[in-house]
Amino acid sequence: MFNFFLKSYRKGILTFSGSIMKVQRDDGEGDGKFCFRKYDNGEYKFLTPKSKHPNILFGVITAKKSWGLWLDQWTDGIVDWLFTKEEILEQFKENGIEIPEPLMKDFDNTIQRKRLKRIEKDLESWKRTE
Repeated sequence: MFNFFLKSYRKGILTFSGSIMKVQRDDGEGDGKFCFRKYDNGEYKFLTPKSKHPNILFGVITAKKSWGLWLDQWTDGIVDWLFTKEEILEQFKENGIEIPEPLMKDFDNTIQRKRLKRIEKDLESWKRTE
């Protein structure tokens, strides 16, 4: 996961997190990967994350948050037939980034869930017009 988020941030795919993120440099803290694990475990919930590699930690956290935001937008667009799943995945493929299996499963499940909601909404709409 760490490498996926880092590569995605560095290639400019996942760079918007939707919030202002601050990371402090602290040479007494761990490296970017270790501190990301701490962040992922919720240890920085109400604290400013610290690392001896603050730029790496900033990038990885930003990409993780960005994935959540974009996942929602991408799946909405796919369900509304504005673009295809393949168009989204092509961005990663062109940059040599492999999306981890758990994130792909979440991507597929979100598309399926939103498609079912759309179908239910359309059926309800059609019933009202009869």
